[in-house]
Amino acid sequence: MSLSLGIVGLPNVGKSTLFNAITKKQVNISNYPFCTIDPNIGVVKVPDERLDKLAEVFKPKQILPTTIEFVDIAGLVKNAYLGEGLGNQFLANIREVDAVIEVVRVFQDTNVAHVAGKVDPRADKETINLELILADLQTVSKRLDKVKKEVKSGDKNIIKLPQVLEKLKNILDQGKRAQDAKLDNDEQIMISDLNLLTFKPILFVYNIGPHPDPLLLKEREICLNIKQEQELAELSKTEQTELGMKSELNKLIKASFQLLDLVTFFTVQNQILQAWTIIRNTKAPQAAGKIHTDFKAGFIRAETINWQDLLKAGSEAKARERGLIRTEGKEYIINDGDVCHFLYN
Repeated sequence: MSLSLGIVGLPNVGKSTLFNAITKKQVNISNYPFCTIDPNIGVVKVPDERLDKLAEVFKPKQILPTTIEFVDIAGLVKNAYLGEGLGNQFLANIREVDAVIEVVRVFQDTNVAHVAGKVDPRADKETINLELILADLQTVSKRLDKVKKEVKSGDKNIIKLPQVLEKLKNILDQGKRAQDAKLDNDEQIMISDLNLLTFKPILFVYNIGPHPDPLLLKEREICLNIKQEQELAELSKTEQTELGMKSELNKLIKASFQLLDLVTFFTVQNQILQAWTIIRNTKAPQAAGKIHTDFKAGFIRAETINWQDLLKAGSEAKARERGLIRTEGKEYIINDGDVCHFLYN
């Protein structure tokens, strides 16, 4: 299953238009708040030039890239954490995704209403950030009240939990994100079921319109003319070339992939060259399980080679002759760009 990124923002900032452009999937983009109610979902192929180069070696009949799932979530307004607008539904949908892409409106257009009455990117970011923090504060406070009562039972599994929750509550009370609490691995596991909104990684996309400020382009992470991107998405690559225009969406897709701290490994089986997504520092048996649960359960060993080493050798046979294909066991951590063959019972 693909890892997912939720596209969020205030109403009328370009969220659904961006979703359309990325997924080439048509959804309602009418000019009024809350035109997106139920989240729209689309699965997007992650561009990876390594697949094309490996295809020259393997000559596969089919190439399957890895994917990311994008979710277009209803617009948020001030006091969403109290249920204003579609606040409760908005926040519930964010809890279901692995990371967040926040679309921030920069473009000026009197024909497109702004929910606050004026375009102010900094204020918009602060509004959404505060709503997520306040929602998390509610969640943590409720759990803390409950746990304080449970601690009296003497259950060893929850004795330390109040301390972790107090740490989180103090950070959130200061208007900071849960990530700023800098919890260790054990502490993160203890509160993982809370699925806190401000623990999720976030990427900002600035919807700049056709005439952006040059300073903005230098200072921001991802800047897109989202309306133009949707128009380009409706054209073929040939038509784009003839017009001398090029989409910037691949940059966003790659940045989203990096945001989730993912790596890609490759397999060739039954003349299918396929890219697989795993979280960084995943061991070989778990990576094999991504292909099939039997691979994980009966894992014996993995034969691996870096994709660049394979290209230099020219073929698997030559790579094996040169000793470039390694045999790795259960503790091996799969590296980005590994070409793997898993042996199992």
